[in-house]
Amino acid sequence: MKIRYLTLALASTLAFSLPAFADTVEVLHWWTSGGEAKSAAELKKMVEAKGHTWKDFAVAGGGGDNAMTVLKTRVVSGNPPLAAQVKGPAIQEWAAEGVLANLDDIAKTEKWDTLLPPVVANVMKYQGHYVAVPVNVHRVNWMWVNPEVLKKSGVKEAPKTWAEFDAIATKIEKAGFIAVAHGGQPWQDNTVFESVALGVGGPEYYDKAFVKLDPAAISSPTTLKAFDTLRMVRKHMDKDMSGRDWNLATAMIINGKAAMQFMGDWAKGEFTAAGKVPGKDYLCLAAPGTAKSFTFNIDSFIVFKQKNQDSKATNDFASAVLSDSFQEVFNQNKGSIPVRLGHDMSKFDACAQKSAADFVATNKSGGLVPSFAHQMAQPSAAQGAIQDVVSSFMNSDMSSKDAVAKLLEASKKR
Repeated sequence: MKIRYLTLALASTLAFSLPAFADTVEVLHWWTSGGEAKSAAELKKMVEAKGHTWKDFAVAGGGGDNAMTVLKTRVVSGNPPLAAQVKGPAIQEWAAEGVLANLDDIAKTEKWDTLLPPVVANVMKYQGHYVAVPVNVHRVNWMWVNPEVLKKSGVKEAPKTWAEFDAIATKIEKAGFIAVAHGGQPWQDNTVFESVALGVGGPEYYDKAFVKLDPAAISSPTTLKAFDTLRMVRKHMDKDMSGRDWNLATAMIINGKAAMQFMGDWAKGEFTAAGKVPGKDYLCLAAPGTAKSFTFNIDSFIVFKQKNQDSKATNDFASAVLSDSFQEVFNQNKGSIPVRLGHDMSKFDACAQKSAADFVATNKSGGLVPSFAHQMAQPSAAQGAIQDVVSSFMNSDMSSKDAVAKLLEASKKR
């Protein structure tokens, strides 16, 4: 998302914006599925309990793209909602326009710097000040496995390293199953690649190459090996994968047609809906080589300055989002985990409990890194260009050497 062009328009239009009602909390989001809508309703209840009027502004479709189009129009017209669902570097892009409210007071009162891992808190800040509040944490580097397919294939356990992946996947295919369920869409291609790169190079390399976009790291032999490994994984995906939605790929695991899928923990909702039990009917394992790492994708809200409105509604909204009670109900519905460190996970399932434990451990070890496949790590222009390179590699005979060169050029986009 490039929004720099808004600066002059904002300067002229904000001065003529309509005053907001002091107790109105208008929230733009794209939580429109069943579980998500239930969670939004819970947040509404909590905000209204604090004496405010909730004004729902749900925009369905496009994975949030539709919502961002509407949001830009509202902001340019000088009539922004109080809060909007935005994530990753886009938070800083909006903050650079000077339109976001400062949340430092509520953050200090409720000790956000202690509650949140530094790597997460930094995403919520602009020039050292809080301008957004996080909702949840999705782990992206999961491998979902059907243990019955492994058993029927004569495979004792799922691969723990990329080095052993090829032989295991080949054995599964010889038994008549698809080794890797995948949907041939750019964002899914990049979801696989980010886990491959993390498993091949480790979190320090990943941070340099895909977060800091360091040219030396991108041009290194490790990136070449990551593309070679991705090519190997690609050959174990079925010929009908093109355009397949991620949930249909998950259904292939559930129905016993395929053995493994690389997807974030939103996939867990599909298993739950099908009545499957983690540890029995399916396994949630870290992607090969990434057991001590955690790629995170975070839903969050930015809050806009409101003319003729004090900060109480803004602070009450932010406080509700990060409260224990909302974190509990939202994340149980969403398949994610609470963003608060030390949250009681006793009511969550085994996969969520493992995710939470790994979240805490990787925060201490340095293995907690943002997902570049899910807009958490890179400027929007670079992210889009890198996504195109990876997807092109997945769907052509492009050499790994050429892919590295194209990735280096893509990383320079701003």
